[in-house]
Amino acid sequence: MSESHHDHNHDHDAHHEEGGHAHVTLRGYVTGFLLSVVLTAIPFWLIMGKVIANPGMAAAVILAFAAVQIVVHMIYFLHMNTKSEGGWNMLALIFTLVLVVITLAGSMWVMHHMNSNMMPASAHDMRNMP
Repeated sequence: MSESHHDHNHDHDAHHEEGGHAHVTLRGYVTGFLLSVVLTAIPFWLIMGKVIANPGMAAAVILAFAAVQIVVHMIYFLHMNTKSEGGWNMLALIFTLVLVVITLAGSMWVMHHMNSNMMPASAHDMRNMP
């Protein structure tokens, strides 16, 4: 009886490994934590030390570090990869990213056009109005 029970557990464990579930270890969590600390400390130093003078470039660098940190969190803490849950996690992530990009780009486009088309008339134009 114990041998068949052992075989069942072995099959169950093999199924989890084939299903793409990440093997959770303390080393993985520590690695993720250290990467997160570094990916937070560097942008903090860049801004507080005024290393990058151009605000646009500073924002781009911060966003790049944020994107890398998102990937670190997904891999080391959420244990996501292309094989987890048969690929459905990755498909859901891609769909979410597409929706976020469409929403943000559309919002920025609308706000830009509202700003250019709805600005109050200048004082010169106000004098010529009836």
